[in-house]
Amino acid sequence: MVAPHPLDGTSDDAVLGGRLVLRQPLRGHRVGHDAILLAAATAAGPGDHAVDLGAGVGAAGLALATRVDGVRVTLVDIDPVLVALAEENAARNGMNKQVRALCFDVGAPAEAFAAAGLAAGSADCVLMNPPFNDLGNPSPEPLRRAAHTAPKGTLDTWLQAAARLLRPAGVLTLIWRADAVTEVLAGLAADFGAVTLLPIYPKPDAPAIRVLARAMKASRAPLALLPGLVLADAAGKPTMQAEAVLRSGASLPLADR
Repeated sequence: MVAPHPLDGTSDDAVLGGRLVLRQPLRGHRVGHDAILLAAATAAGPGDHAVDLGAGVGAAGLALATRVDGVRVTLVDIDPVLVALAEENAARNGMNKQVRALCFDVGAPAEAFAAAGLAAGSADCVLMNPPFNDLGNPSPEPLRRAAHTAPKGTLDTWLQAAARLLRPAGVLTLIWRADAVTEVLAGLAADFGAVTLLPIYPKPDAPAIRVLARAMKASRAPLALLPGLVLADAAGKPTMQAEAVLRSGASLPLADR
């Protein structure tokens, strides 16, 4: 699956059963299940504008564009190397007309977003996989550390950016550590409602490792908890539902409109 790039320490990796090929660094954060699950949980339709915050090399946003014909996607990341790879990945997968990549900080002021063409209320949906580990035990690898760890308050900053970007009744979808779901619920309370949670389990009878959350801007509808997705059976074999999502590009119930 991994073919080292001969020039600069990247690899070409196939996801979604080979329908999407991504060039990414060999070191640091590598595209995994989280990005594909996030895309599969994102509700979007033809003509919608989706913004992928912290997009990295574009895996989640491009997986969404692979599933939903006609969706427009803006990829946002702070790392210029990853943004350049995201642009290349969009082009090589034939999506450069519907997907663009921008380099700036999610925590930048509203004026910076607007100057980049991301005015308040301009997005129909926002998807994001924020760094969800604290700085207590950081990875020694700088790129991996930047993708996985962040100072306290980072989640709130990202949620505020999402709320500003979304139109009224726009939808946010994010993935987070299951053992810290209370942080997500607390952060969403100010600007979002109709929160729906979908736990992700590594195998039967194991605690959830991730939670996917969908929330609607300015809604007051109550919380809903969906049956979870189990990634593998007791023998370690991928479940049929997980295979449908991760290899065949099926959507998750959170993506229902």
